[in-house]
Amino acid sequence: MSKNLIKVYCLWLVFVILLASCGPKNEPEGPLFEDAWVRAMPPGMKMTAGFGHLRNPGSESIELTAFSSPSFGDVSLHRTELVDGVSKMLEVPVLVIGPGKDVLLEPGSYHLMFMMPTAEFQADQVIRIDMHGSDGQVFSFDAPMERR
Repeated sequence: MSKNLIKVYCLWLVFVILLASCGPKNEPEGPLFEDAWVRAMPPGMKMTAGFGHLRNPGSESIELTAFSSPSFGDVSLHRTELVDGVSKMLEVPVLVIGPGKDVLLEPGSYHLMFMMPTAEFQADQVIRIDMHGSDGQVFSFDAPMERR
């Protein structure tokens, strides 16, 4: 092989590598729900709450408009607020998470309310949570039931 052919081949290889590195990033589409958990329910209890860390690693806002789970008849997002000196739980109809932003779901703040369980659940069972975006996408997450 001539030196010129080797140089051309090397330049072509460098070009291909640079072109490949300019391609789209494998950025997750949709939110991440980290450290998620659902509070275990005593027997006969008809509601519980879910918590975790919702993150938007993307470059566009995510708008969540509904929540559901095959394990519960109704799931909704709430936020605990102090209103006129009284702690109240208010439903949040839409949650917008900006690019690179996060929302912490924790006791006394934002949290998911799970109502009308379809069965008796115990600690260590896994609950699927579906988060519905305003664009029709559904993001599914698994969260363990825990006694905390």
